[in-house]
Amino acid sequence: MVKFFGTWITMICLLSNAVAVDVIRINQMGYLPQARKIAVFISDRHVALKKFKLIDNLTGKGLFEGVPLPVDGTVWGQKSAYRFDFSSVVQQGGYHLEAADAISPNFSISTEVYKGSADYILTYLRQQRCGFNPSLKDSCHTADGIVVDHPDKSGKWIDVTGGWHDASDYLQYTLTSANAVYQMLFAYRENPSAYRDNFRANGLPGSNGIPDILDEARWGLDWLLKMNPGKGEMYYQIADDRDHRGYRLPTLDTVSYGLGKKFRPVYFATGKPQGSGKHRNRTTGVASVATKFCSSFAMGSEIFDRFDPALAARLRTKASEAWEFANSDPGVCQTACVVSPYFYEEENYTDDMELAAISLSQISHSAEDRNAAAKWGEIEQVTPWMELHRARHYQYYPFVNLGHTFLAQSSDSLTSKKFAGFMKQGLMSLQNFAAGDPFPIGIPFIWCSNNLVVAAATQARLYRKITGDRQFEELEAALTDWLFGCNPWGTSMICGLPLTGDYPVDPHSAITYWMKQPTWGGLVDGPVYKQIFNSLLGITLHRSDSYAAFQGGKAVYHDDNGDYSTNEPTMDGTASLSYLLSSLEASNPENDANIKTIDNQGALVRMNQAEKKIYLIFSAHEFGEGGFAIEKSLKKFGSKGSFFFTGDFYRSRQNSGLISQLLADGHYLGAHSDRHLLYADWNKRDSTLVKRENFEKDLLSNYKEIIGFGIQTGKARFFLPPYEWYNREVVSWAKQLGLTTINFTPNIRTNADYTTPEMPNYRSSEQLMNDLKQFESKDPNGLNGAFILIHLGTAPQRTDKFYLQLDDLQKYLTAKGYQLCSLSDVNP
Repeated sequence: MVKFFGTWITMICLLSNAVAVDVIRINQMGYLPQARKIAVFISDRHVALKKFKLIDNLTGKGLFEGVPLPVDGTVWGQKSAYRFDFSSVVQQGGYHLEAADAISPNFSISTEVYKGSADYILTYLRQQRCGFNPSLKDSCHTADGIVVDHPDKSGKWIDVTGGWHDASDYLQYTLTSANAVYQMLFAYRENPSAYRDNFRANGLPGSNGIPDILDEARWGLDWLLKMNPGKGEMYYQIADDRDHRGYRLPTLDTVSYGLGKKFRPVYFATGKPQGSGKHRNRTTGVASVATKFCSSFAMGSEIFDRFDPALAARLRTKASEAWEFANSDPGVCQTACVVSPYFYEEENYTDDMELAAISLSQISHSAEDRNAAAKWGEIEQVTPWMELHRARHYQYYPFVNLGHTFLAQSSDSLTSKKFAGFMKQGLMSLQNFAAGDPFPIGIPFIWCSNNLVVAAATQARLYRKITGDRQFEELEAALTDWLFGCNPWGTSMICGLPLTGDYPVDPHSAITYWMKQPTWGGLVDGPVYKQIFNSLLGITLHRSDSYAAFQGGKAVYHDDNGDYSTNEPTMDGTASLSYLLSSLEASNPENDANIKTIDNQGALVRMNQAEKKIYLIFSAHEFGEGGFAIEKSLKKFGSKGSFFFTGDFYRSRQNSGLISQLLADGHYLGAHSDRHLLYADWNKRDSTLVKRENFEKDLLSNYKEIIGFGIQTGKARFFLPPYEWYNREVVSWAKQLGLTTINFTPNIRTNADYTTPEMPNYRSSEQLMNDLKQFESKDPNGLNGAFILIHLGTAPQRTDKFYLQLDDLQKYLTAKGYQLCSLSDVNP
């Protein structure tokens, strides 16, 4: 996929010397209506800005004009920088910003800008699965593994197949995997409505009655149980840095560890320094790893008690055993290396003790466990990197202390106040550190800086939710926006989010190298300080730097397969997005799975299935001979419909009378494209057949005709694509214009009323009516919330016009108790 800059960034890219002129950085996902909305202007020239404008994409008219706030751009190698605050704009729609010579990318303000994002990142987790890998539809590392460093079992085989590969190598760690499991379970616990069931337990498409986030967490839990086969027997790592032998798919992994063909080492947690080469870790105990087992098992027991009571009971026992083991040997268990000095240098464990104890208390309801959590929590009041503004690689891990979150919600007011205060202290330190920065996120740009961004955004969001204190709202917004493009490089840090934005297309991964595709859903490491980048071994950039003009600041980022320091996706970093994205999605009460049905391309195809409401939708381009018959039938029954016409239909003088009558009757009228273009290949749906600029020009021409009939664009925000055929890219483009793409509810089949007798898929009106009735009788929710499509006209070859059955259809539906509604009554 080629990155699209379009007309919204004024940029001159000279391969050896890129020069940027006046760019506006935004959150490319868009903005929730009530959220803080701040964009950043940067330029390599001195620019004196007096104002900026917010422009409605459909009308081209200015909706808001604001005063820029000047900030110091020199920290990012820029001569000018301003922050544009347009938080007061809450009207949903599609917009862009203009200032000086800069035009921002299109974006939307909507309650649904994050819809589907929490599930989307699971794409990367499924790709990282070890054992059976659903992305490759094959298995890998099925012989894992051979025990090392165990006093009695060294050299013996142990079944530890499963889990996830840690990053773009194939190492597996308990510390990152257990944290990933906990993060996903916590996200589901807090925001269950954000998650759907579109995949089976093995990661292949389907449904198994369990939200996909829990299928993924269960995959990790099953592996953790293998890594902790008995009381006091814990393994913390599979393989080591001998793995780093170049790009290869996991199913073709041939790295030898001297243990026999296909076998990899499985490291036993001794509580002492380990490493079989010249480099050894600085392990001091087992508590940091034992507590991670404990926390994940305890949270897993709480969540899975509903889905799998037997598993929940087993996890309860394992959590208690892990807690006992942790207390027997306090200290940190660091990962092992052999050929290089790089390993996870975790140095703190008291935060792990706190989280384990409070997680145990959720299932034990024990005051002793709660008191232990509070005791351990007071030792490390603030996660050290937040106050020190530095850290070695994974020195303070996990990067966010969720134990504080539980204690800040304690029923004891003194405890809750104290731990909320600790959370506040960390956020205040970041806010003070960020003062004056155009991108005020307060993050030290160490290796895996994006993990810190997610951690801080998570803490800020949880703090605001728990306390109601909004003083860090701008910090929270800046952190979130940074992840989606409001950063010096103007890129999202998550592959594929948003689909039509600028995001990593060349991450450091064998998947990208061999399969020529990004690691969809994966969060990349993120920018690092220049001095760190310049000190790292083995980095070779493979292509010209498209961000060269923005590398003059304190940190650098490269969308390049050769840069493992800034552009490598990580499993635990991606999993840590779960709470943030699910909370952003769940902030819209209509995002409950029962309210609206979104298809796999992102279009709205059904409304609330709990309400006996039906939406009749009608479309027309070249044929419209049934228009007045439909109008009269709807009027006869007092029904309201929703009509979608092309610009050609609106322009035709012979249709003006019908359109005026439909408006007078109070029906919804919207867009169906201007020239009825085919957007996507019929056989390869992800192949888009139109360029973005052509799509936008065509659709805006459609709206010009709509406006000509006196229809306000704000009341015509639903869009039915021509041919009822589209893909995720088209849906995303429409969203950034402020439109909600809709389509007929699948399997009702009235949309086949256009077919003619010579077609193999021809359906008579009688068959169409029977299909609809059969759907109504078999679907558990009948036709509740359904979009029923009828074409306004058909080719002359079809004499059996289904629209002439509209009287009978309405009689049937009203007899069944359905209310026929218009999209005029629905918020896009």
